[in-house]
Amino acid sequence: MRRLSKMAKKLPIFAFLLLVIPSLLQAASTRDPYQFFFQQSLGDLSEELEIARDEGKQGVFVFFEMDECPFCHRMKQTVLNQLEVQEYFSEKFHSLVIDIEGDIEIVDFTGADTTQKEFARQNRVRATPLLVFYDLQGDPIFKYVGAPSGVQEFMWMGEFIADKVYLQKDDSGRNIRFARYKRMKKNNTL
Repeated sequence: MRRLSKMAKKLPIFAFLLLVIPSLLQAASTRDPYQFFFQQSLGDLSEELEIARDEGKQGVFVFFEMDECPFCHRMKQTVLNQLEVQEYFSEKFHSLVIDIEGDIEIVDFTGADTTQKEFARQNRVRATPLLVFYDLQGDPIFKYVGAPSGVQEFMWMGEFIADKVYLQKDDSGRNIRFARYKRMKKNNTL
């Protein structure tokens, strides 16, 4: 009886640990995307291209956002803060963030002076987030409007670009599109 009483006293502590430990583990595997996903930029995109080339990256990834965008915030809190995403994209891409309403002066990929807002307009940003992958010459090679469904879809997007799947042809001779690539990944037909 006494032994049962001691166990009953420890039960609330055990229950508390069962509730707390999973959230602590998840918190430990997430990191601030502004510190660990996006590279610090001085606003010269032509220089960012040089850095990407020098570091052997596959291209430049630009996350077009605006402050009031709930989908941008959700993506930063559920996808861009994940360790595996940060490590993969850091290895493959030079990742930057552009505020589509920003008046901050920048230099675009061609070396022309502009603002973040004007650069977004030139890139036809109509909704956020807009995810754009640029090649090492500064040409856009893939655009995705809106937030991906989660980490897996975003990782597939990175693989789609890094592995140059977008250049591969399907059976009918057309370039493989991302929607088809996702279906192939889901069905394990790659």
